[in-house]
Amino acid sequence: MTILIEQPELTRPQAKENNEHSQQITNELVLDGGFLLPKPPSQSGFIIPDINSYGHSFRNYYGESKRQKSVEEFYRQQRTNQTYEFAKKMREEYGKLNKVEMGIWECCEMLDKIVDASDPDLEESQIQHALQSAEAARKDYPNEDWLHLTTLIHDLGKVLLLPSFGGLPQWAVVGDSLPLGCAFQEANTHFKFLKDNPDDNIAAYNTKNGIYAEGCGLDNVMMSWGHDEYMYLVAKGNSNTLPSEALFIIRYHSFHPLHQTGAYKHLYSEEDVKNLKWLDIFHKYDLYSKSNVQIDVEKVKPYYMSLIEKHHREQNPSSGYQRQQKITENVEEDLRSLTLLEEREWSRGGG
Repeated sequence: MTILIEQPELTRPQAKENNEHSQQITNELVLDGGFLLPKPPSQSGFIIPDINSYGHSFRNYYGESKRQKSVEEFYRQQRTNQTYEFAKKMREEYGKLNKVEMGIWECCEMLDKIVDASDPDLEESQIQHALQSAEAARKDYPNEDWLHLTTLIHDLGKVLLLPSFGGLPQWAVVGDSLPLGCAFQEANTHFKFLKDNPDDNIAAYNTKNGIYAEGCGLDNVMMSWGHDEYMYLVAKGNSNTLPSEALFIIRYHSFHPLHQTGAYKHLYSEEDVKNLKWLDIFHKYDLYSKSNVQIDVEKVKPYYMSLIEKHHREQNPSSGYQRQQKITENVEEDLRSLTLLEEREWSRGGG
């Protein structure tokens, strides 16, 4: 699958001092990322609901609910099977991006066949989740269509569940992600199951830093394999199309300890800290827009088709080959870097 997206024009004006009271309504919000984003009037923005569609708090993995048992069984399988070697193998295989080539909206429509077994808050198809999230972001930031598009496509990697993309099991596609190659932290969802992960018996992986250097940056860390990592590889292959903030959102939106507890912060780079601000904004829409009230797909389709048309660059055979070649080179370079880190730390006895 190849998805091509033109980089949106984003202004980066100089931030101005604002000494007014923090509760005063302003017309703009300046973040460390450098973007100037409009702050909508409270009555028109997206309001986070108090409870999910089942009457429970959001992301409650441990309380009694309709989906609690099935979600817990999902995490038992995921936490047991997601090892460093498995993730490395999947990255090598799917980094080739040779399964399917299709348009963005066509891929979105395929999400209609998918329900996320790891989600305690939603039983609707994933196209509904994509549109609910994107529409919520659109309410708060109506002029930032790059954010609308990023929110729309953030879960497209879940097509890995479908036979044409390999038909991977749910535990290899969805659910919270986590770093591999270093000690598991209790902030991870269903931490108790990680004691049965084979990596828990590898000494080199059981120190705080594991095979990594402190402050190495999350882009140098092997993450568990899933839809986030796959879609990141697809987006990264389209050089100079999405801003780095969008790639960070796509890759780490399921790494919830990253933004909820500050876990693994010893691995963060300065760039990671900057991008976290954008991930926090995105999570408002990804986590809390889930509802059984469905979006009328045909009603909103023209708007998102216009975004795809605006930001989509037509591909000719030669540019497609060159782009695929660059994707492969990117994956190989990343894997070589991880291998060098691994070899160095193994020789030092795990660091």
